[in-house]
Amino acid sequence: MSTTFRDRTAAGEALATAVAAILPDEGPRAVLGIPRGGVVVGVPVARRLGAPLGVVVPRKIGAPDQPELALGAVAPGGIRYLDRALIARAGVDDDELAALVAAAEAEATRRAAAYGATPEDLGGRTAVLVDDGIATGATAIAAVRWARDRGAARVVLAAPVAPSSIAAALREAADDVVVLATPRPFVAVGRWYERFDQTTDEEVRAALAASR
Repeated sequence: MSTTFRDRTAAGEALATAVAAILPDEGPRAVLGIPRGGVVVGVPVARRLGAPLGVVVPRKIGAPDQPELALGAVAPGGIRYLDRALIARAGVDDDELAALVAAAEAEATRRAAAYGATPEDLGGRTAVLVDDGIATGATAIAAVRWARDRGAARVVLAAPVAPSSIAAALREAADDVVVLATPRPFVAVGRWYERFDQTTDEEVRAALAASR
């Protein structure tokens, strides 16, 4: 399936309809955007579900020579997802990996503090984790682990677009996965948006404030 979204807000509106269709009418929920772009997409989802909008702040662990290549990801509270096979192929030793993990954890902590909307407890709630697109699945899986660690009763992972090649890994991690488009070839998340400007920290804070 190949779909191009006008922008993150339009993608969020389409995603909201799909997420609402799989959830029961009642029950405690929380919508958590993955910064930065996932927060903007999450605004219409939270509005549609009548749920509070917060953030979960995973951070990709990029390879030393290819920062866009995800060796894994971290999330606040010591949550880690490591792709050991990819780490071995990249030739990253234990000391180098430890430094990369520490840097990613520091940035995740910085962003969580900057946004100030990360719930400490999701006990008994359905956590809907929203991103503007999923490329490798590393940050998404770290976010799912974080939600489970905070007691979420059910974890739904939702994004407008993702490659079909990672569907199995995502479904193994989350209770439900909602993806609107799985184009081939995938290329990159931004390829499937007409407008895909870089989202700033200020825009994230404004989106969170507006949703309250």
